[in-house]
Parts: sequence; structure tokens; C-alpha cells
Amino acid sequence: MEVVTTPGEQFPAHDAIAWAHRMGARIPLVNAPMGGVAGGRLAAAVTAAGGLGMIGMGSAGSVRALERELPHVRGIDGPFGIGLVDWVVAEEPRLLEVAIEARPALISVSFGEDLGWAARVADAGIVPATQVYSGQDARRAQAAGVGVLVARGVEGGGHGAVNASLLPLLEEVLDAVMVPVLAAGGIGAPGDLAAVLRAGASGAWLGTCLAASSESLLSDAGRRALVEARGDDTVLTRAYDVGMELPWPAKFPARVLRTGFTDRWTGREEELAMDAAAKRALTAALAADDPAVAPIDAGQGVGSITSVEPAARVLERLWAGATGSVMS
Repeated sequence: MEVVTTPGEQFPAHDAIAWAHRMGARIPLVNAPMGGVAGGRLAAAVTAAGGLGMIGMGSAGSVRALERELPHVRGIDGPFGIGLVDWVVAEEPRLLEVAIEARPALISVSFGEDLGWAARVADAGIVPATQVYSGQDARRAQAAGVGVLVARGVEGGGHGAVNASLLPLLEEVLDAVMVPVLAAGGIGAPGDLAAVLRAGASGAWLGTCLAASSESLLSDAGRRALVEARGDDTVLTRAYDVGMELPWPAKFPARVLRTGFTDRWTGREEELAMDAAAKRALTAALAADDPAVAPIDAGQGVGSITSVEPAARVLERLWAGATGSVMS
């Protein structure tokens, strides 16, 4: 896919394009490594569309799960990446080793304090990345050798700190460091993408807008829930982490679609932790993939999802609308 501009047009995202080219991609769009959503098929589709596709190993990440997804990206024409969760790697250290052995262009590890993994990744010739939530986070990560930072605003779906909205956070992080910074959180429409590129982001880390794509790992019920949701149908909560007994740090709640479960238990997590019957009911709902109860990560840009589409079509609409350029 080649980026084409109208003759005489000033291309507004040349710095971001330069970063994409250094990574081996054609456009500076990266799919967020959403656990349970961003598998090998989605990563391959994003890369084929000119971006950088990421395989996500979230709370349920494991060596076995990663090895199941990697065949989808073997032999693709373009870069791919792998995203890991710090506390999951701590429980299964070989997960990072297998990720390095897969030779991706980018490995992200987020949600932890120890950044020692970054040197191991960089020594293997792979670019290390991590999510940050403040200028202080960004400076610390840069000093540890992290080569790409993801400024993730509170608007984003899934887990993250709630320090700041995206644009103020992006400005703070860009002022703090010299390494490339990707923007994440609520980027669902061309105007959102244009705003972060104008602000100086080297690219966008896209989650919710790709979660309902036909190549994602979401169930049909999950896709329908995203298509039917509005932008104000999300809520920040720790209820699911507590209910599933997942060791997510308390400072990283998840933004999910509002359900009867979130209405009942958000703010009552201590009570939930002691309620074995409620946790058993949640487990049963998860097994039944009941979208009225089960968690579906979604950012505040979820209202921009109106249908299930291939990832390439989503990226093309965002890129063309944000930059005035067409992709062919």
C-alpha cells in the first residue's frame, strides 16, 4: 500500500511517516495489543494494510497462546510486534523469551515498574516500547532504553492509569523525551487522528476502533456489543479484575462497556472480593460469553464503530480522513 498525496499538497504527517518507514511500515498506525482481541490474524491484517500489526498477550497471555498466534504473521510482508503485560511475564518469564525469539520489530511490555526487560529486547535488535502516563514515566522509560513510548490517555479502552486525558498527556510526554511517542486513547475518527498527528505524535496506537474488525478474536456477540454501543456507554472499573481474581495493580482500572455487573459492583470491589457466589456467577457468564455480563474493553471512541469491517478499511478511512491522502 503506497501513500499518495495530491500534487502540491503539503503532507501534514511527514514526521510520523518517517517513523513508520524506520519501523518498516508505510503508515504510522499500530494496533494496540489487546488481550483476547489482537491475535495473529488482526496483526497480519494491519501490517498488510501498511501499518504495524501487534499480537496481544493480555491477562490470559502464555507461551502456548503466543505460539498459537505466531503462525499468522510468519512470512508477512512488513513488520509486526508483540505486546505483553508485566505481571503476566513475571508469572511466566519464558513468554518474553519466546517473544524475542519470534523476531518482531517491536515488543511492548507495560503495567510494571521494572524496566530491565528493555535492555534485553534492545540487545536482540528489537525496539522496546511501553505505555506511559506522565512526563515522569516517560523520562524514566527513556533512561531505561525504551525506544518508543505510548502516551495513553484516560479515554482508552482496557487497562490504564487515569492520570490525564490524551492531548494534555501527549503534550507533557513530548516535552519530556526525545524518543518517538505514539498516541493512544479514544482515537476512533479521522479528526482524532489528525489532532494527535498535529500535536506531534509519531503515530497512533489504535484499540477500540479495530476491536470489532472481522479479523479480531472477539466473538460475534462481542462485536455486536461494540457496534451497538455509544461513546457514553463505557465505565472505568476494577470489578472484573476483582471478580476474576486477576492481580492487576489497583492504579490500572479497565475501561469497559457498562453492564449489569459493572453497575452492581463498581465501587464495591472489597465486598465483591468476599462474595464467592458473585464470582462463580461471573465465571459462568464468561463461559457462556454473555455480553450482558462479560467484560468487553472499549474506549470512549466506541461510538465511531457502526459495523463489522476488515481492519484495512478502518485504517484507510482513518488515514485518508486525517491526512487528505489516499492509500493504494
